Amino acid sequence: MAAIDEAGRIPLETTESAYPSRGYAGYVVGVLLLVNTFSLMDRQILNLLVGPIRRDLAISDTGMSLLTGFSFAVFYTFFGLPLGRIADGHSRRGLIAAGFVMWSLFTAGCGFARNFAQMFLMRTGVGIGEASLAPAAWSLIADYFPPERRATAQSVYASGVYVGAGVAYLLGGIVIAYASIHPDYVLPLIGTVRSWQLVFFAIGLPGVVSALLLFTVIEPERRGAGAKHAVPFKQVLAYYKDNRATLACHHGGVALNYVAAYGAAAWIPSFFIRHHHWTAAQFGAVFGPEVAICGILGMIFGGWLADKLAEGGYRDASMRVIVLSVLLFLPFGIAYLLVPSAIVAIVLLAPTLCFSAMPLGVMGTALMEVMPARMRGQAASIMLFVATMVGLGLGPTVIALFTDYVFHDDNLIGSSILVVCTAAQLAAAILFAMGIKPFLRTKARLAE
Repeated sequence: MAAIDEAGRIPLETTESAYPSRGYAGYVVGVLLLVNTFSLMDRQILNLLVGPIRRDLAISDTGMSLLTGFSFAVFYTFFGLPLGRIADGHSRRGLIAAGFVMWSLFTAGCGFARNFAQMFLMRTGVGIGEASLAPAAWSLIADYFPPERRATAQSVYASGVYVGAGVAYLLGGIVIAYASIHPDYVLPLIGTVRSWQLVFFAIGLPGVVSALLLFTVIEPERRGAGAKHAVPFKQVLAYYKDNRATLACHHGGVALNYVAAYGAAAWIPSFFIRHHHWTAAQFGAVFGPEVAICGILGMIFGGWLADKLAEGGYRDASMRVIVLSVLLFLPFGIAYLLVPSAIVAIVLLAPTLCFSAMPLGVMGTALMEVMPARMRGQAASIMLFVATMVGLGLGPTVIALFTDYVFHDDNLIGSSILVVCTAAQLAAAILFAMGIKPFLRTKARLAE
């Protein structure tokens, strides 16, 4: 790690940009990537442990849907708004560290739950803790990297989504496979626990220790328009009103992208189980590594491409990459649902995952480009509020409604995924394309 001078400042490169050194900035992104990976593991692991938790805690399907979606999403989104405000005025490093410890402890606490109410309480704690991460992390990265390297940095950080999801799928598949053979474990001081409880301990408790790494991250100088002035929420709303075309197209496009992402993530396992007759353990073992590798490659490629376009003079580079990603995604995203072979389907899913991951880091970069520095945390919270409520609230449910009330056949879940995800991605691309011109106008005004 780079040394700190007597004034406690990060060493700067000897360039006009006066940004922190590349090596130290890269280290910071690595720490944030690790934190993001833990957040997605803690968030997603419940999806593959539905069976054993339902059995041991006597929770209905409706109850499990509240645990996997509602309990997390509502508290994640609503607490994101005040936490974004804190990120704009206080230590972002400290906010992330506190949130990391909180959601890790509540994740481990899920292993102690003995009924629905206790599990619901633990999941709300996970949601509140994780709400601290994205607003503060996006704002930190914007102050650590110059604009021409920001998209790649954001994408590396965001790739933790796929690392965490991949580990969660893989770990969940292993637990399901071995639960029937080794259903119980004896732990010191705790006693006998079930396999699914052990998983919550194993991924929750290491996060408490890993949070100490955040104290090796130095809070950087805030840069850009409005960096020296605290901004009340009413001014953020006024800025949104003045730039409503830019932000409505951006946030609406992100929300529709999340509809496709959350919807597919919720039902792709069921598609392979019902349509291709795979077991949950088979799917987790194959899909876990695939989603991690392909997601990381796609996300980093998207960030790299946006930075290259920006270096070439495209001031709307991030928005162009988002639209391009949908055009590349569509043929593969349709084909894997239509082919008769499970092997061909899982192969086609690889480019589908790559291209669907391309815009995820770049969407945050685009938002940071059009927001004053002291509004970045609050803007990230607003975007995530809209996107998570719409994406998590509608994506999985709309696919289920198509299966139940349009196709009337559980085995046609693939057709429901095809219709909903294709329509959502196309609508998102249209909104992002419509937002390019107002995006450029807002960016120009901010530069002035």
